[in-house]
Amino acid sequence: MFDSPEKLLLGLVSGVVFGFLLHKGRVARFDVIVAQLLLKDWTVVKIMATAVAVGAVGVHLLVAAGIATLHVKPALLGGLIVGGLLFGLGLALYGYCPGTGVAASGAGHRDAAVGVAGMLSGALLFVLGYPLWKPVIESVADWGELTLPEASSSSTWLWVAIVTGALSLLLLWLRKRQSALPSPAAG
Repeated sequence: MFDSPEKLLLGLVSGVVFGFLLHKGRVARFDVIVAQLLLKDWTVVKIMATAVAVGAVGVHLLVAAGIATLHVKPALLGGLIVGGLLFGLGLALYGYCPGTGVAASGAGHRDAAVGVAGMLSGALLFVLGYPLWKPVIESVADWGELTLPEASSSSTWLWVAIVTGALSLLLLWLRKRQSALPSPAAG
């Protein structure tokens, strides 16, 4: 039922490192996340875009080397809608996403600690109520364990290149946009 202690320890260490990096990147701060939602500070998008691009290349290199395997979950549209609504509602009410909330809590922010308790309570309620949610989640659309390369009959590396290229263009555009804005000292 449980993974080996080594895997659990690796998960714990990875989580601590991830939280530390979120904190150092300033995305475990309420004001930075709110500024992102108000489209005033693009730090969160820059960090997430970089993480997705690097992760896409890294994960697929590990898979190609036989070091890791992918476990594709079924694409259940009902689950995506319910999950997206819960995530969006939580972000709007809490001001943190789950990862940044735990990182902020670890950094000593009491508002985040209250939110972590709320997330754990919400997760427990979701698990207890899952038999009620399951028919809704599974009734809308089940596309199976489908990936974009499979759906388009194309190479995984083509999609890695497309995603990485698109995110790189986004990051370049944000950098150019930011450098074109007047500096606060000039005003």
